[in-house]
Amino acid sequence: MEIGGARAGDMAGINRLLGQVLEVHHKGRPDLFKGNTKKYTDEELLAILGDDKKPIFVARDESGEVLGYVFCVFQQHCGNNILTDIKTLYIDDLCVDERCRGHNIGRRLYEYVLDFAGREGCYNVTLNVWECNPGARKFYEKCGLQPQKIGMEKIL
Repeated sequence: MEIGGARAGDMAGINRLLGQVLEVHHKGRPDLFKGNTKKYTDEELLAILGDDKKPIFVARDESGEVLGYVFCVFQQHCGNNILTDIKTLYIDDLCVDERCRGHNIGRRLYEYVLDFAGREGCYNVTLNVWECNPGARKFYEKCGLQPQKIGMEKIL
C-alpha cells in the first residue's frame, strides 16, 4: 500500500468512498443528510484536486485501487481580533473502504497527515466527528485526538 496525493485518476475510487461516508451520515441523521447523492460534483472534486489549500491524500493498493482517503483544508485566522495566527490543517473527511477497515489504513492516513502538517508548519490538526458516528469517534480517540469544542443543538 502507498499513500500520496490524490490524482484525477483516483476520482472513481474517491467517489465510491464518499458514497460510503454519506450513507453513514444519512443513516445516522436523515433529517440533515440526503441519501443517494454525491457530496461533490465531478467538477467540484476536480477543482479541489487542483487546490493546494485543500490537499487530498489517498491510500492505494498495489493495483492502484483507492482504499481510503483524507480531505484536508489549511486554516489560518491572520489578524483576527481574538484568535491567534496559528496555521491549522483541518481534516474535512477521512474514509477507509468498509471492506478494508481494521487493517490500519485509517491510522496510516492519519499519521501521513500529521507528518505533512508538521512539514507545512502547522500548529495543530483538527477535525469534527458526528455524534451519530461512534466508530469514527472511537478511532480518533485511539489516534490520540481530544475534544477541542463540542457542537450542540436543539431540534425544534
